[in-house]
Amino acid sequence: MGTSAPPTLRTPLILVALVNLAILGMWLWPWPEVLNLPGNGTTGFDPAISLLGYIGLVLWITSNRQEAIQKALPAGAMVGLLAGFILVAEVMLEARSAGQPGFLQPALLGAAGIVWGIAGLRGSRATGNARSGMLSGAWSAMVSCLMACTAIFAEMCFAGPPPEMQDPWKQYQGLAIGNPETQALVHSLNTATGFLLIGPLVGAAVGQMFAFFERNQKS
Repeated sequence: MGTSAPPTLRTPLILVALVNLAILGMWLWPWPEVLNLPGNGTTGFDPAISLLGYIGLVLWITSNRQEAIQKALPAGAMVGLLAGFILVAEVMLEARSAGQPGFLQPALLGAAGIVWGIAGLRGSRATGNARSGMLSGAWSAMVSCLMACTAIFAEMCFAGPPPEMQDPWKQYQGLAIGNPETQALVHSLNTATGFLLIGPLVGAAVGQMFAFFERNQKS
């Protein structure tokens, strides 16, 4: 009997992205009203486009049969789950801290970055190539940032139904007297987009940095 291939989490990632898209679509209904959000609607469109991009990127990367890629992805996948739980904890902490600054949230973000670096080390060791650390770190970050995005949307759902108003942008502009639900909605959408876009870039950079550092130490 042959051994099963290490998990890349391809199918779970696609399913989670689709679920997030569905939640986002329901939350922003009616969709024409999205155009009233900041940036002529980009606040609402950006997370949706990012999630679609994740689906396409997952399909494209996992379809590549190069041996180095097939080893680098599993090296980052399971480690990404650990970083994901850290980011979920950060999201939940922020939701309950009422915007009050503290040291724990940056510490959790830093811890997630370190885990992405460890994913880069694992990828480098699995392939024998330091450059694979970039892919493993980015893949790990994609896994964890999708988990963080799910936590953000879950917090939005638990907070209650979306605000009903004719012009959310005007409400957002007048934060001092505006609708706090709309302010929270915009913040959540921007935070989700930030995780989805910036996370993989940071993961790739940190993963490669850790991998190159270890290679230089050995040389």
